[in-house]
Amino acid sequence: MNYDVIIIGAGPGGIFSAYELAKKSDLKVAVFETGHPLEKRKCPIDGKKIKTCIGCKPCSIMNGFGGAGAFSDGKYNITNDFGGTLYEYIGKEKALELMNYVDEINVKYGGAGTAMYSTAGTSLKKICMQNKLNLLSASVRHLGTDINYVVLENLYNELKELVEFRFDTPVEKLERNEDGTYTVYAKGEAYTCEKCIISVGRSGSKWLETVCTDMQIPTKSNRVDIGVRVEIPAAIFSHITDELYESKIVYRTEKFEDNVRTFCMNPHGIVVNENTNGIITVNGHSFEDPERKTDNTNFALLVSKHFSEPFKDSNGYGESIARLSNMLGGGVIVQRFGDLERGRRSTEKRIAECTTRPTLAATPGDLSLVLPKRILDGIIEMIHALDKIAPGTANDDTLLYGVEVKFYNMEVDVDSRLETRYPGLFVIGDGSGVTHSLSHASASGVYVADEIIGL
Repeated sequence: MNYDVIIIGAGPGGIFSAYELAKKSDLKVAVFETGHPLEKRKCPIDGKKIKTCIGCKPCSIMNGFGGAGAFSDGKYNITNDFGGTLYEYIGKEKALELMNYVDEINVKYGGAGTAMYSTAGTSLKKICMQNKLNLLSASVRHLGTDINYVVLENLYNELKELVEFRFDTPVEKLERNEDGTYTVYAKGEAYTCEKCIISVGRSGSKWLETVCTDMQIPTKSNRVDIGVRVEIPAAIFSHITDELYESKIVYRTEKFEDNVRTFCMNPHGIVVNENTNGIITVNGHSFEDPERKTDNTNFALLVSKHFSEPFKDSNGYGESIARLSNMLGGGVIVQRFGDLERGRRSTEKRIAECTTRPTLAATPGDLSLVLPKRILDGIIEMIHALDKIAPGTANDDTLLYGVEVKFYNMEVDVDSRLETRYPGLFVIGDGSGVTHSLSHASASGVYVADEIIGL
């Protein structure tokens, strides 16, 4: 029951920490994961017998080997412009170096042949600027949900002989011992280690908050992103997605001067449910396999909110809006853009007559009863701004699914080694509040492993 390093969480950060430790040291490593092994991660929603979330515990979309990113569309954005603030801790050059290193590993373990897109040299940047939009710079490796699964499968097959994985084993408590070691309690057993890496992702936010409180590790509140997922015929955005695939576009609204941004673009993809701590929100996936592509493209439009005084619970604010959507729609609500602008709810009849065929069975409703006016006004402004560079975005039959909420963990106080006030206790990945993406989370895992090895 004694290990050199225990990693809590088998998401991108935990996986790449384990990979680096296994490949470059002889340290005895164990990974504790709340969810299932990759092959046992199955969501029961089939669109026929089971159409909506039934509250599986743990949720296989959010937990298990690969973390919440396992069934994402596998986009690794290599940039410091978005995806987290890892560069503020380790430097911009080091952050990009590690993200490229992660990309090399992904390619080696099944990602060869997948496309790498770049905003460098694109004429779209000028077109965006001419229409009060800002296209952020990035290189993007798109694995697709299917190839992303293959990469994770190959990584696990490599690591399972080198690292001890304990699935379906949620860590109940973490303690620091008098000799500077750590004890992890799970399923009635105690495990000790010299070093501990916490990589619990967003789904582990409540648990990590408890750990930080118990161990008096300083934290500060983070932002929450609230908005909708837009679904349109793929042809409308094809001139953008064919060249860039993932375009991060930011618009500053005229009415409130809020920033609205596109997020997680999925050409020829599908809209899906997501369960975060019992709250049903919406997300999107896409695939490399031509047979699994659809006629639609989807992406999120998000507005960031950060609270400080007297209210500090940004995530609580986002949760309350998501719960209201769940209460009104029994889960995710879908509305035609034309109905939203006319101030009326969408009905099953209107959705059935819609020229954009929905890829998610959601409840027709009225998003204006869920989203605060300031956020909704910003989203409507953004849709009309995007319509100038992609005519058809503001069509009546554009579908809006709500709500989409991106919860960010509170920012844990860590140093330039991503180490807490306790030597040997590291917090990485999206659980730290430092990273907000697959590439940044993975890079943070490599970085901390190298710090432990002494590279």
